[in-house]
Amino acid sequence: MTFKAAAIQMCSGVDPAENAGTMAKLVREATAKGATYVQTPEMTGALQRDRAAMKAALRDEGSDLIVAAASKLAGELRIYLHVGSTAIGLADGKMANRGFLFGPDGKKITHYDKIHMFDVDLDNGESWRESAAYTPGATAKLVSLPFGKLGCAICYDVRFPELFRAQAAAGAQIMSVPAAFTRQTGEAHWEILLRARAIENGMFVIAAAQAGVHEDGRETFGHSMIIDPWGRVLTSASGTGAGIVIADIDIAQVAAARGKIPNLKNGRPFQLEEVPLSASGDVAA
Repeated sequence: MTFKAAAIQMCSGVDPAENAGTMAKLVREATAKGATYVQTPEMTGALQRDRAAMKAALRDEGSDLIVAAASKLAGELRIYLHVGSTAIGLADGKMANRGFLFGPDGKKITHYDKIHMFDVDLDNGESWRESAAYTPGATAKLVSLPFGKLGCAICYDVRFPELFRAQAAAGAQIMSVPAAFTRQTGEAHWEILLRARAIENGMFVIAAAQAGVHEDGRETFGHSMIIDPWGRVLTSASGTGAGIVIADIDIAQVAAARGKIPNLKNGRPFQLEEVPLSASGDVAA
């Protein structure tokens, strides 16, 4: 099965309505170029540092503007539209960093709540505490689609290879990694991590990203890309501004890569033994 996949790159601001308009424009453009699976980046709906302002604009899934717009687009264009994520209000007053997958009938197939929270302190003074506002997910999602099995991840999840391995072992042939990587971490690790996850598991990786200097002042790395199961970058965007990258996905390449290096089959259970130092300072036998 071969199909065209598109990764939408955005520079989302603080206004969900404006971001929904940008999303619609780019999704239509990708579909006009033949894409039948289209992925948008993490926090498509808004990037907003002001937590009070963000919560004031927050909606639950049933009344969220991005959710409604994506559902309508998917049905109108007859595509699989994957909103990388948007902030969704929860009953406990917190938010979910939630991705949505819609089918060609416009109906929601599933959603995925980001599992790993971005709680970090970077060298340039940036400090992020995603867990202060968001409730982490607890369930990985693997979706059977007509063109292959799609696994879900969001941004910081890419640093946890066990999530990818579990989905690959369960049959995932494609992993989605929508993101809003910071410029600092992106320059150091973005491509390396994505290619490593593709190579380790013999799978395609589709990663739509936020890019550029945003209205709230943060800067994201961009470089949305699609990677094949051998770790080759099929297409990549720039580091600034909105745009689209498209690639042909041949699912047969997954079996071919896994046939050459069958590490999913060759893994073995093992025990970990910690060897202490002896009293003399030498490693004990």
